[in-house]
Amino acid sequence: MDEKIKIAIPTNAPGGLKSEMSGHFGHADNFTLVDIQGKSIAGTTVLENPPHSQGGCMAPVMLLKNNGVQAIIVGGLGQRPLMGFQQAGIQVIAGATGNVESLIQAYLDGKLSQAGDDVVCGHSKDGGCEH
Repeated sequence: MDEKIKIAIPTNAPGGLKSEMSGHFGHADNFTLVDIQGKSIAGTTVLENPPHSQGGCMAPVMLLKNNGVQAIIVGGLGQRPLMGFQQAGIQVIAGATGNVESLIQAYLDGKLSQAGDDVVCGHSKDGGCEH
């Protein structure tokens, strides 16, 4: 039987396979969810990223968990959401760049690996992300 997995990627609008990944998941316009069956894309869904004010950093974590996401591919993220994803049982893959389609292909080809605490963004005084 083919393995099934749902992967989320924070994306710039409008979302979808051709959209570029947002550099920081908390500031993404939306999340493109990709259903993988075996080594093929079985479908996609786009979810709007909730504002930080509605549940802070955990709002997107819970949104993705409630939509059956098992892994997320990000460029970078903060310590709180990383811990939230770990607690929710969602695998975090970080340090990637590109559009959704290329990131999914890299995942399927085994070119991406699970993130650790070394990928956490350091926020500068001006609010920027240093990853």
